[in-house]
Amino acid sequence: MWTHQREALSIHKRVSPREEPSVMDLEEDSALLQNNTDQQASNPPWTYSLPHVLVATISSFLFGYHLGVVNEPLESISLDLGFNGNTLAEGLVVSTCLGGAFFGSLLSGWIADGIGRRRAFQLCTLPMIIGAFISAKAQTLAGMLIGRLLVGSGMGLGPPVAALYVTEVSPAFVRGTYGSFIQIATCLGLMGSLLVGLPVKDIVGWWRVCFLVSIVPASILAISMFFCAESPHWLYKKGRTAEAEAEYEKLLGASHVKFSLGELANLDRDDESDRVKLAELLYGRHFRVVYIGSVLFALQQLSGINAVFYFSSTVFKSAGVPSGLANILIGVANLAGSIIAMILMDNLGRRVLLLWSFFGMAVAMLIQAASATPLMTGSSALYFSVGGMLMVVLTFALGAGPVPGLLLPEIFPNRIRAKAMAICMSVHWVINFLVGLLFLRLLEVLGPSLLYSMFAGFCFVAVVFVRKNVMETKGKSLQEIEIALLAQL
Repeated sequence: MWTHQREALSIHKRVSPREEPSVMDLEEDSALLQNNTDQQASNPPWTYSLPHVLVATISSFLFGYHLGVVNEPLESISLDLGFNGNTLAEGLVVSTCLGGAFFGSLLSGWIADGIGRRRAFQLCTLPMIIGAFISAKAQTLAGMLIGRLLVGSGMGLGPPVAALYVTEVSPAFVRGTYGSFIQIATCLGLMGSLLVGLPVKDIVGWWRVCFLVSIVPASILAISMFFCAESPHWLYKKGRTAEAEAEYEKLLGASHVKFSLGELANLDRDDESDRVKLAELLYGRHFRVVYIGSVLFALQQLSGINAVFYFSSTVFKSAGVPSGLANILIGVANLAGSIIAMILMDNLGRRVLLLWSFFGMAVAMLIQAASATPLMTGSSALYFSVGGMLMVVLTFALGAGPVPGLLLPEIFPNRIRAKAMAICMSVHWVINFLVGLLFLRLLEVLGPSLLYSMFAGFCFVAVVFVRKNVMETKGKSLQEIEIALLAQL
């Protein structure tokens, strides 16, 4: 545990009494948490919370599915809708969805705090269902873009709510493993979209079926959320203590309810208001954690990973690899990395996985860059190109993919968690949009060697950033993490 006197002095020097709990209160809270931890010797049964987490990750499956749904059918869509060969239009089909996701994610914090996590999940499915139907029935580029925009708004709302919900309903000792489920579900969604898209070249109009299929899991999510627990953190923040107690009993078992409510009470008693001003997040006392989260998500996208996911078929085709085989290899690499991350998340920790993941991606991108140089010819260029891309996907899934979405809700205090996630995810979607829109054009102008070298450079920047700014959170309760960070604000 942290030294109370050092923590108290640090807070006293950095903030005013109006902005933070008093030194005496903070010391008392730390002591109470330590005593409670000593009393709570056993972990709650993980089987209670698991079904709720699995339902929540359906939103991540949909996220992955819609990210990859245009990968294989893009050529068929462009032929049917009359924009074949127009790389800007093709980029718009990909990135319009991401533009919609920006607006969905921007509002996600206010929606999740306003109507609760469960209803936010249900709300995100509505534009996904309508947008998928419009995309499937589109006869023009404009119709396709409208459908993709609607789907994107639901995609933007779902991931931050999933990260919040899984973090808040998971016992501390398996929170990392449960957080990895989000990445695995995203991976399965990507694989599902690639597999569903395989017949697109053989069956006329099959791309329309690819969009319609997504309506099924979206409907399942909307219905299943009626039977899932609401986040006790959200209920307690709203003053609905009795309901929070009932939800904790569903998630952790009756014997762990008192301890969990006590942790919430120790920290939340000093909150003067439930309202969070934007100024607090952008340049106030919580700016540092929001800054860390925003930069992490920006670097995650600037690593070039989604360029790989969106346009893997195009890149592999240029290397002479059949697109069907390429998509299967990408999916297997992503799933393998995600499963390894799930096993290691609560053992090695978040920070270690982030460091080695970004470093591995940097090396893989340099391999990609080398494969495109004149020094590489014939089979060697093919092996380096395919091997480098698979290594990018594998190393991304080990840490850079799953960790940010888990780590950020852990380090954000309960009072600002939803809105801070909304801001960070908005940064994520802006960078994601630009990468999706400009990748093919940059590939034409700069060439693959220079472009992949730039992605490698961003990965090395991420390694340095993580070393300097990211703390380890494995095995700590959300309340312990919050107390630790109070000393650094």
